[in-house]
Amino acid sequence: MARKIFFSFHYERDAWRAGQVRNCNVISKEDQYGFIDAADWEEVKKKGDAAIEKWIGDQMENTTVTAVLIGAQTADREWVQHEIMEGWNRGNGIIGIRIHNIKDQNQKTDTPGRNPLEDFKLPDGTVLSSICKTYDWVIDDGRKNLGKWAEEAAEIRSRHAEKDEIVRRLEENASKMSAAYTASTSSGFAPRAPWSSNNVKKGR
Repeated sequence: MARKIFFSFHYERDAWRAGQVRNCNVISKEDQYGFIDAADWEEVKKKGDAAIEKWIGDQMENTTVTAVLIGAQTADREWVQHEIMEGWNRGNGIIGIRIHNIKDQNQKTDTPGRNPLEDFKLPDGTVLSSICKTYDWVIDDGRKNLGKWAEEAAEIRSRHAEKDEIVRRLEENASKMSAAYTASTSSGFAPRAPWSSNNVKKGR
């Protein structure tokens, strides 16, 4: 059975590499979601966060797998984080696919980035990256194996109940750091908080 897949990626940096995955002819165009051209994406962004969230929700409708295309800076993109959480909590299987080894339009590869699946956990404390598989598109031959990876991801998700929703570990860490920050300011020392949401760039 062909899986309908939502592709999550850092739009500005990795659109070319994501396009190579899209054009691999393994998954038919009508079964691919999450792709948008630059002009349409700018129009959605102009309408604000609510419009972006709605677009993501509409794109994910009827999909069964979310493929996170991991480049150099993907893990820090807030909308990618939203798409991971939204996908799993809707019941989608999750695959991590590293794409930094795909050559861009200038025939250059990129540096490997942190796996964003490490930033989420199940209610029992299990980290998402320990149960959802992550592959390298080039090294693991994604062109040949994407369909198999999608089936595997859906099967892994089926082992978990719908109520097994993931939460962000980063938010948990931020809460702890916020408490430490409050304690430090009460003693007269106020270090900068790089974990603050004010310092996180929002985007795909």
